Amino acid sequence: MKRYILLFLLLLSFSVYAQNTINNYKYVVVPEKFSFLKQNDQYGLNSLTKALLAEKGFTVYLDNNELPSEIANNKCQALNAEVLEKSSMFTTSLTLLLKDCQGNIVFKSKEGKSREKEYRVSYNLALRDAFTSLDAVQYAYNGKNNEQQVQPIVAATTTITTANTPAKTAIAPPQATASMVSAKAVQMERSQLAGTLYAQAIANGYQLIDTTPKIVLTLLKTSVQDYFIANNGASNGIVLKKNNEWFFEYYQDGKLISEKLMVKF
Repeated sequence: MKRYILLFLLLLSFSVYAQNTINNYKYVVVPEKFSFLKQNDQYGLNSLTKALLAEKGFTVYLDNNELPSEIANNKCQALNAEVLEKSSMFTTSLTLLLKDCQGNIVFKSKEGKSREKEYRVSYNLALRDAFTSLDAVQYAYNGKNNEQQVQPIVAATTTITTANTPAKTAIAPPQATASMVSAKAVQMERSQLAGTLYAQAIANGYQLIDTTPKIVLTLLKTSVQDYFIANNGASNGIVLKKNNEWFFEYYQDGKLISEKLMVKF
């Protein structure tokens, strides 16, 4: 009998845990500095985490920004992003965690790795590698967390009565307006370089030229397929392939810029 009770409790606890998935959450809050780094947004990792989560469909805020009332009034409405480092002399390893308001791990990525020597590039590639774990999850917000977290608070409010006054009607917390969400959810500035670029092989990678011909970008190979260290003469960044399309991504005045490329190799 005890064995059946134990089995039942085990299945019940697993069921409760399984129900708390990332699909229950619309928002993610990213810290302005990860614990293993010395400066805010060092190597652009926090901004990159914010951008990559937004690409997956989350509405993302840095914790130093003004949060919408929906989160400010109830921290359990959002997941908290955390990145852990486990690096060796030759390898950078990063793991993404998404935790609920009680510190429970709702999602843990694989250990993303890079063997690049330059810190910014290595951390960037390792984080992107870790984020590939989210591809298998197929995130789609289902609204369940909003029901679970907000409705009990409303119910408690409606029961407040006195002998001489009727029950008060609960006033729902103000929702973030569309303008607030759109203004703060923009993760990166996107554009497209005009014209087709042609790849010419060089010793350690390629140079992309236009029809002038002029060298527009220099690409250096990395240990990760379809990732290149890139330079356009003014900015250093990376060129990568996403959904069979090429992009040049770099930082300008603290903002992540993503330029779509048309490349013929």
